[in-house]
Amino acid sequence: MAMASFARRKAYLLGRNFANSSPDALRYSFSLTNFSRGFASSGSEENDVVIVGGGPGGYVAAIKAAQLGLKTTCIEKRGTLGGTCLNVGCIPSKALLHSSHMFHEAQHSFANHGVKFASVEVDLPAMMNQKNKAVANLTRGIEGLFKKNKVTYVKGYGKLISPSEVSVDTIEGGETVVKGKNIIIATGSDVKSLPGITIDEKKIVSSTGALALTEIPKKLVVIGAGYIGLEMGSVWGRLGSEVTVVEFGPDIVPSMDGEVRKHFQRSLEKQKMKFILKTKVVGVDASGDGVKLTLEPASGGDQTILEADVVLVSAGRNPFTSGLGLDKLGVETDKVGRILVNEKFATNVPGVFAIGDVIPGPMLAHKAEEDGVACVEFIAGKHGHVDYDKVPGVVYTHPEVASVGKTEEQVKELGIEYRVGKFPFMANSRAKAIDDAEGIVKIIADKETDKILGVHIMAPNAGEMIHEAAIALTYDASSEDIARVCHAHPTMSEALKEAAMATHDKPIHI
Repeated sequence: MAMASFARRKAYLLGRNFANSSPDALRYSFSLTNFSRGFASSGSEENDVVIVGGGPGGYVAAIKAAQLGLKTTCIEKRGTLGGTCLNVGCIPSKALLHSSHMFHEAQHSFANHGVKFASVEVDLPAMMNQKNKAVANLTRGIEGLFKKNKVTYVKGYGKLISPSEVSVDTIEGGETVVKGKNIIIATGSDVKSLPGITIDEKKIVSSTGALALTEIPKKLVVIGAGYIGLEMGSVWGRLGSEVTVVEFGPDIVPSMDGEVRKHFQRSLEKQKMKFILKTKVVGVDASGDGVKLTLEPASGGDQTILEADVVLVSAGRNPFTSGLGLDKLGVETDKVGRILVNEKFATNVPGVFAIGDVIPGPMLAHKAEEDGVACVEFIAGKHGHVDYDKVPGVVYTHPEVASVGKTEEQVKELGIEYRVGKFPFMANSRAKAIDDAEGIVKIIADKETDKILGVHIMAPNAGEMIHEAAIALTYDASSEDIARVCHAHPTMSEALKEAAMATHDKPIHI
């Protein structure tokens, strides 16, 4: 089985670049890559591609388009590239997660490793400065990539005035029109507000404000138990805040595999994070020094008051499409405002495309990047593809939780007969050696074929480990395939191998 599987994948790899391209498309692709051009201008000169939005989807699409020989302009209203992710999302939050974890380890773990000191304290301004420095370096790095690939960068708010023209109110105060044969909307998403709650980014904050607090709140209430809320709750909890998470639904991170979710919630509770589930916020009073929240059971009932110094509203995100002129062009959207596209990311208006958070699919930076690459490949006459069933998701707490593919609940709902293999990190030698052994690997495979359907990992470095599983799913690997791959010892990744062994046969070390 293993040899046949290898031969099949080798044939696939050899043929994948050209199997889906017509001779005309290939000739067009060749001519584009040999097309001599200079910088695109924002005046009357027409671009091949104009991208509205410089976040992960937009800037990656711009660079890829330029690499394919397309004359490209990217428009970004923020004035710095990278979008929400780099400026006020993924990157600064991971910087604070790492810094706060270091502080927490110094307080609670260093002594076990023979590292002792009299006291340890938080220098919050220095921590924020490190975060800001990382963001600044990365945004400048993207601008450097734009220059290297000859992408024109226009700073300002873009609005479509026709299927081939974008009017830009520049951040300097002027106005210009950028013309393009193809326009890609990559404007991302914005914080979802809740009725009756006004975000002032001081006492009632979004994730943006939570990344820039000047003091460590004594009591922090997080509204919403999703990825962002739990990550930011972890940051401030490690630094000393008393964190309470209020969630309308019955579970934290509802998209997560149910069994892994239970392990995860217990882990966070051990870190003193409190959860109030099946509860809604029906009133907010921020008139005093702090904030008073009026809570009520989701199904109705007696009200209670919860007090906080700071409240983080983390109830999800909405696609950012307001003010783009889509309604005047007749671009179709769904009931929640997402732009509807076909398999080539084209809207119903010829020449107008959309990618990332503004279209259906996971609202993740890496998904947006894949959208951007695939979209411009289609525009260039090539073949692009993104499989949303195989996009990894990661919660960057400690331990991290990462997953790819289907949960056990989803497999049951589909009526597929399956097997489950699990392996705890308590039985992993590397995890025990470094005294960080909380977590589990869970693999779900088709009972008849052994094809892997989903992988779920809770571990200190789950976000790195999950990619072996993502590759396995992409190439329709079986659990036996992973089990028969030699994994270096001692590594955390051996737990994935052992879970694979447990799925199709039996593990060795438990």
